[in-house]
Amino acid sequence: MFRGAIVAIVTPFKNGKVDEEALRELIEFQIANGTDGIVPCGTTGESSTLSHEEHDRVIEITIDAVKKRVPVIAGTGSNSTDEALRLTQHAYKAGADGALIVCPYYNRPTQEGLYQHFKKIAENVPIPIVPYNIPSRTGVNLLPPMVAKLAKIKNIVGIKEASGSLKQMGDIIESCPADFAVLSGDDNFTLPLLAIGGAGVISVASNVVPADMAGLVDAFAAGDIKKSKSLHYKMSALMEALFIEVNPIPVKAALAMMGKIKEEYRLPLCKMADANREKLKKVLTDYGLI
Repeated sequence: MFRGAIVAIVTPFKNGKVDEEALRELIEFQIANGTDGIVPCGTTGESSTLSHEEHDRVIEITIDAVKKRVPVIAGTGSNSTDEALRLTQHAYKAGADGALIVCPYYNRPTQEGLYQHFKKIAENVPIPIVPYNIPSRTGVNLLPPMVAKLAKIKNIVGIKEASGSLKQMGDIIESCPADFAVLSGDDNFTLPLLAIGGAGVISVASNVVPADMAGLVDAFAAGDIKKSKSLHYKMSALMEALFIEVNPIPVKAALAMMGKIKEEYRLPLCKMADANREKLKKVLTDYGLI
């Protein structure tokens, strides 16, 4: 259902508020450059510092701007099941095509607790659901046997995998139905994951190089492995630089350098250290982005 190069889009701010105009322009930039889907209110979208009203509004803006040209997979996760359920219900009513739901963080539920969390949401909201496994942020790893169990629930249609383990990704692909979409949560794993049967990526780098990330995935699908590898290596230094500090600080700095947004964050996120900024600027310059 969800395949290709999908962008985890930033949430631009201006004077402390969501910059709706800039967000709409970013969405047009993505669609014009071949992006296969938009994820608002994910980690890259600074969902953790959006109010509930802002969170709902960003999803509504995205759905309105996209106008069904590509899928919108709304970030609706929380460490409270009831809160995640409320956010997912809103996304469904607003017209989202799917929901990306991060594993509950901080409270570190058991595997059974994770199953019950996703099961409750799936049973109460008839929207395609993609769990998001990112142990480095949540403190819990959604393991392949539990993913296989979740895959039996009709509207749990895939997973965003950011465990950092290609073996784990492979185990999920092997144990789940063929139409269950395993999407990389790390840009660097996109090509390796495609090679073992993955469906694509939910990408940070696509914010700045959407055409190249989409081109990598499209080339692989067309059997042009040489082109896919070439784009992987072309983006390698950029993908590394975009994580020189915690995401989304570098990618928002990059978009600001490209003239697409104001460089504005919400505490506890803040501007990059000067030395890291210079390193990022050099990579962007070498790439031809600025």
